[in-house]
Amino acid sequence: MRRTLGTVITGAVTAATVLVGGTAQATPPGPGVTARVIGQTTVNGTDYTLREITIPPGQSTGWHYHDGPLYGVVKQGTLSHFDSSCDSDGVYDTGRTIQEPAGSEYVHIGRNLGDTPLILNVLYVLPHGSPFSEDAPNPGCPFE
Repeated sequence: MRRTLGTVITGAVTAATVLVGGTAQATPPGPGVTARVIGQTTVNGTDYTLREITIPPGQSTGWHYHDGPLYGVVKQGTLSHFDSSCDSDGVYDTGRTIQEPAGSEYVHIGRNLGDTPLILNVLYVLPHGSPFSEDAPNPGCPFE
């Protein structure tokens, strides 16, 4: 399954790169977090956007959720992922894939607890016109 998802994401990265060039996009993260659109298209009311996200050591995405599912690959570093119960729901090293479900009931945060930049390639599958993420308050966790 992991291999199949990685193959699908790699194919999407390649296709999106060929179809559309991108521009830099902001995220609701900690200082120094950057993202750039690699490719974007809309099909039947669904936006498919491929982004490369870089999270410096010690920073995070901020608490948020998405209006559609996401599929990602860790290109470099380690992603530490936490849900709204403040528990880790996964640690993803270079080459590993991650899926995030849609909906406000799935508030989460991605953190770079390592000492090298974390780079993610993420495919967003969102209703047309939706933002990449919806900010959410910290659900009471002792970390941001």
